[in-house]
Amino acid sequence: MRKHFEEGSKFVLKYWLPVVIWALVIFSFSSNPTVKTSEIHWQDFIVKKTAHLVEYFIFSLILYRALINSKVSPVKALVTIVIVAFLYGATDEWHQSFTPGREPRLRDVLIDTTGAFLFVFSIKKLVYKNEKLLRLAKMIQLVR
Repeated sequence: MRKHFEEGSKFVLKYWLPVVIWALVIFSFSSNPTVKTSEIHWQDFIVKKTAHLVEYFIFSLILYRALINSKVSPVKALVTIVIVAFLYGATDEWHQSFTPGREPRLRDVLIDTTGAFLFVFSIKKLVYKNEKLLRLAKMIQLVR
């Protein structure tokens, strides 16, 4: 019984703790007042929206890894990460409504969800068609 518990604990730490940590990273970013990254509006906009895409691409990657290694089918895992990214993005924007200097935007939820869709595209169209990427994905336990 103890060995089973230890194996389960290691599994949770290895696959699910990164998901929780990354969700907390996203939460902490949106807990801070916004700062300008550039005095030029369009450059500031590009940097911030690219950050949304990257945050949620990474979130999708580690969530997919946890789901796949939890024996969820790849198709269900891909659908799940898009739904979770949308819902977490929406709750994150709601959270920002309580942060001074921040305001919630539906556009940002859509950009977050686009980050998840970019991950789905990467898995479906790039990883399985490129031997080097497939080896890397297997190494980090992203695919079976």
